[in-house]
Amino acid sequence: MIELLLSEPTAFAESFEDEPSSGLFPAEDELVAGSVPRRRREFATVRACARLALGQLGVASVPILPGLRGAPGWPAGVVGSMTHCVGYRAAAVARTEDVLAIGIDAEPNLPIRTDGARDLVTVAEERARLPALRARRPEVHWDRLVFSAKESVYKAWFPLTGRSLDFDQAVVTVDPDEGTFHARLLVPGPLSDGGRLTGFEGRWLLRHDVLLTTIALARHA
Repeated sequence: MIELLLSEPTAFAESFEDEPSSGLFPAEDELVAGSVPRRRREFATVRACARLALGQLGVASVPILPGLRGAPGWPAGVVGSMTHCVGYRAAAVARTEDVLAIGIDAEPNLPIRTDGARDLVTVAEERARLPALRARRPEVHWDRLVFSAKESVYKAWFPLTGRSLDFDQAVVTVDPDEGTFHARLLVPGPLSDGGRLTGFEGRWLLRHDVLLTTIALARHA
């Protein structure tokens, strides 16, 4: 389903079933050696997706190890993002000459469990829009979608800045009909192609009870 949101020059792969953990490189295997089997399979599958996507770029398979704040360590000249949730794994990559940053996130289409948790990951402006969104498309759990969009924003933001971005430092506006969203930054963004980034444009969809959000920040010619 990720092909409905991303296109060239971004390469991507997804899976709805887990791969055996035996497909890991030794350095990767060490990271999850003490984990439960489910975690090992999840870890292996999302990396199998990443290697398939890298192969589409002509990049050889390499270990993909977490770096600063857990961000994936991609080969030189590549940007990318990985995500996993129950029943879904995906990865997306691109060459840095074409794309500045990628962020993808998948979440189960379920409401955020408590009001306290919802208040933690959203701001008042976003919460005020939730009733109208629910009325328009009640099959979507919009609080979870806003959370997913912010996760995609963070995954695109962090490689560009090396800095944290709290949930209250961006405001997400979702278009329920077009399958798009805009994230307005409330803090100074990084310099991007000669200008300062003030926000991110993204896309979203709901399929197979999974909410998927994506951002691919293209490099200007």
